Amino acid sequence: MPEVEVGAVGDFFARPVVAGVDLISTLKVGDTIHIKGHTTDLQMVVESMQLNNVNVKEASAGQSVGIKVTDRVRGGDKVYKVT
Repeated sequence: MPEVEVGAVGDFFARPVVAGVDLISTLKVGDTIHIKGHTTDLQMVVESMQLNNVNVKEASAGQSVGIKVTDRVRGGDKVYKVT
């Protein structure tokens, strides 16, 4: 499946398991994402997303969002939207 880069992981928080993602493109709740890095290979559906600790349905380029992830990710990992 084709993938489009939408951002990169800036921060990772273990509790709750959340990735801080710096977006370069629009991302919506319900999108399938693929997070890839040296030791990361995680595909999942975005079930919740927060902007400044407020739940949002959509975020756009230039914004940094918190996304609940199912496993550990690392700063610098690339985030792709599966199309």
